[in-house]
Amino acid sequence: MNASQDMSAAEIGREIELGQIDPVDLTETTLSKIEAHEAGDRIYARLTPDRAIAEAEAARDRAHTGRRLGPLDGVPVSWKDLFDTAGTATEAGSRVLAGRIPESDAEVVRRGTAAGLVCLGKTHMTELAFSGLGLNPMTATPPCVNDPHAAPGGSSSGAAASVAFGLAAAAVGSDTGGSVRVPAAWNDLVGLKTTHGLLSNDGVVPLCRSFDTVGPLTQTVEDAALMFAALGGPTVDLAHATLSGTRFAVIETVAMDDVEDAPQKGFDQALDAIRAAGATIDRIALPSLNDAFDLAGPLYTAEAYAQWQDAVETKAHLMFAQIVERIMGGKSVTAAAYLQAWARIREIRAEWSTLTAPYDAVLCPTCAIAPPNIERLTTEDAYFKRANLMTLRNTRIGNLMGLSGLTIPTGIPSAGLLLNGPPGGEGRLLRLGAAIEAALT
Repeated sequence: MNASQDMSAAEIGREIELGQIDPVDLTETTLSKIEAHEAGDRIYARLTPDRAIAEAEAARDRAHTGRRLGPLDGVPVSWKDLFDTAGTATEAGSRVLAGRIPESDAEVVRRGTAAGLVCLGKTHMTELAFSGLGLNPMTATPPCVNDPHAAPGGSSSGAAASVAFGLAAAAVGSDTGGSVRVPAAWNDLVGLKTTHGLLSNDGVVPLCRSFDTVGPLTQTVEDAALMFAALGGPTVDLAHATLSGTRFAVIETVAMDDVEDAPQKGFDQALDAIRAAGATIDRIALPSLNDAFDLAGPLYTAEAYAQWQDAVETKAHLMFAQIVERIMGGKSVTAAAYLQAWARIREIRAEWSTLTAPYDAVLCPTCAIAPPNIERLTTEDAYFKRANLMTLRNTRIGNLMGLSGLTIPTGIPSAGLLLNGPPGGEGRLLRLGAAIEAALT
């Protein structure tokens, strides 16, 4: 029996456990679907069929002998093209890395494989992960599941599309300023931003090492919890998750400014469901958060330039001009300005921690805007810059404040609800997310 594309990763895992799904049949079917899909080559940069079949055969043998490695053993997943995979090109969506073939797997790939995940291949992404839009004229721009003319969200654009179009049961992406949560939100998926340093970045092509994190994109909160554990996080028990007696805050500073109609409708609808399920919601403000946003540009661009100086100085002709411009912005940031910015960020993080301590999570729309038009992004410079800033604005709060984060669909297309939790708060967020997911459905 083959799984249909609307089965969650957890459901597939349970069917494998029961002998109702053969991992090899499922993997072969999924690879065939990718090859036949009209946007398959815009979603996957490259497939790994030999590896996938070998891993699926091993999973089948374990299932037959009662030796499964975990609840997702034998489940086929995709990996963003910045996670090293031994013997397979890892190019981070950039022609400057064309032909780069690592000798070993990234640590999270190794952990995922040890948990039985089947590697289908590598997904397209924003070049060097430095934009939230998902637009990549240099390699490929994956589709948005809700609008073929709109950007898919990035930088984990192909990761989101692989799950949204039924071409992977789950995906693994990275999040530096919103790169898991934005494409998850715009493609009606669950996206988990993990605490910085909690999941290994060894063997992951870097952008800004102080902010880079690893996280899954999935159909359900249960899937996100299982993928989190498979990648090296703790196991999270979602049983009996409830909103009764919980207390949430809506952060009004910056995050609620100029929110478009669809994201606002999804957010309001989610708040109504949360209240109806027994939660209390307050409104809070943190004026110093404005300072954090002022400092974000120097912090991000300085690290990006330090990492990619050679590429933008000598190989800019191989890169998307908007990405080159963003990285070059870090060239003029002095060491003093960078260190002063971090000192101020640490102060604001302490203020955030004190203000939000009474709450189970802090809420806002995942994105303030709906997915923007691809043609305008490629032809209108001002439109691209504003769209990119607005796309990443709300998610970047979590990165700047060093938080854990979870986006879940609201029922309105491309309108996600973002839960922000404290560092190391993934377990609590996932339980809250499961309860909200149930309240919304």
